[in-house]
Amino acid sequence: MSVSGPAPGQTEAQWRQEIQARVGKDERPQTDDVLKTKGNDFEDFYLKRELLMGIFEAGFEKPSPIQEEAIPIALTGRDILARAKNGTGKTAAYVIPSLERLNPKKAQIQAVLLVPTRELALQTSQVCKTLGKHLGIEVMVTTGGTTLKDDIIRLSQPVHILVGTPGRILDLGGKGIADLSNCGTFVMDEADKLLSPEFTPVVEQLLALLPKERQVMLFSATFPIIVKDFKDKHMVKPYEINLMDELTLQGVTQYYAFVEERQKVHCLNTLFSRLQINQSIIFCNSTNRVELLAKKITDLGYSCFYSHAKMLQSHRNRVFHDFRNGACRNLVCSDLLTRGIDIQAVNVVISFDFPRNAETYLHRVGRSGRFGHLGLAINLITYEDRFNLYRIEQELGCEIKPIPSTIDKKLYVNPSLITEEEENVKKQKNGVNGQQGAPVIPPTQQAFINTTIPQSQDFTQTKPHNRNRGRGGGQQQQSSQQANPQQRA
Repeated sequence: MSVSGPAPGQTEAQWRQEIQARVGKDERPQTDDVLKTKGNDFEDFYLKRELLMGIFEAGFEKPSPIQEEAIPIALTGRDILARAKNGTGKTAAYVIPSLERLNPKKAQIQAVLLVPTRELALQTSQVCKTLGKHLGIEVMVTTGGTTLKDDIIRLSQPVHILVGTPGRILDLGGKGIADLSNCGTFVMDEADKLLSPEFTPVVEQLLALLPKERQVMLFSATFPIIVKDFKDKHMVKPYEINLMDELTLQGVTQYYAFVEERQKVHCLNTLFSRLQINQSIIFCNSTNRVELLAKKITDLGYSCFYSHAKMLQSHRNRVFHDFRNGACRNLVCSDLLTRGIDIQAVNVVISFDFPRNAETYLHRVGRSGRFGHLGLAINLITYEDRFNLYRIEQELGCEIKPIPSTIDKKLYVNPSLITEEEENVKKQKNGVNGQQGAPVIPPTQQAFINTTIPQSQDFTQTKPHNRNRGRGGGQQQQSSQQANPQQRA
């Protein structure tokens, strides 16, 4: 197989099919969120052969609507302001043109990809590494919670793309450790979060370290009014893309269950026994409730990981890594993982605690039904949540229906994986829960799992905790081990 193009006597189509044959085809049905395109192919963007090969090997077949709109404009170097739904391919929409415009022969940081959370930074760097694996480029991810020493050592070697959170990149750039003077591409993913009051001063200081002639691209599902101020100040005649005819994903069916607080765990247990869950994410509104619920789920006999902001970064990394790899079916977390996290094996999202605002709800729901596939969102509503439910429905223009006694599996399960109800009943009678066996990982997700994430070596190894760092961290390590013996946090 030649990276440079088709072999002698081989057509373009045959070359492409030969590459894609190595990645299993994803047979799950998709919605118009990603299928309503102009009919372009990735070859129509005149990308490098090496980049095309990485795209096809990752299981990408055709560009999604946001990719069709953004990639050709981004390749010209123009600033972009793009708004599209969660899970429709925004990451590849900016990673592909950023990779195309790189010069691997220049040992300089040529692109900075800014994201609001550490898990999203790891995921984005993995996308860069996977799509650009034949380009000879070096990708570095840097976030808070890891030692600065590792980053200094890494930056002594060539780096072409720097992916990370604002505080850490500013720290490296401000101290002269990372030279951003030749960085021509600046991308902000989840831009609405990055332009919130907590991040805006840091982002503006970062931009001051970049050359005046640069390309600025903003991507998000929601754009608050503050984006206009940033656009007027830092962007030059940006090309605006808005693919948000409606806010919520077409493939996600949304229900609510009206319960009392003390009935929530019992209700969750009922959902586990009746739903065909491939992987699920369960959201709580506080870190304390995350750990308590994870222990309850484990006591009920289900496999469960948990993650929240107060955990050691190495523990968070390990949970994220293992859950993506299919080591566990259920993940309990705070709203730490509502932003941009793409785990296509997740087909059910449960709000154990109902969110307080529409923006959080929108991002939670967007963790299922990724890239036009089907998903299910279930919200446990108490008497105190009733006004929030009504307000969120009004703000998002969606209908969250009462949960029926039986949910049609065709609404959220891959047709080839649907099991008969009789089989589930039989399992329950034999004392076997419905979540036995490993989750099914879609081919496109598997392609990214096969690419290691280039961070420090403690990414997949739990780092011994230094008790001198403070009381909270020491207790967290202890509780992480006690809460669930199966958890590899």
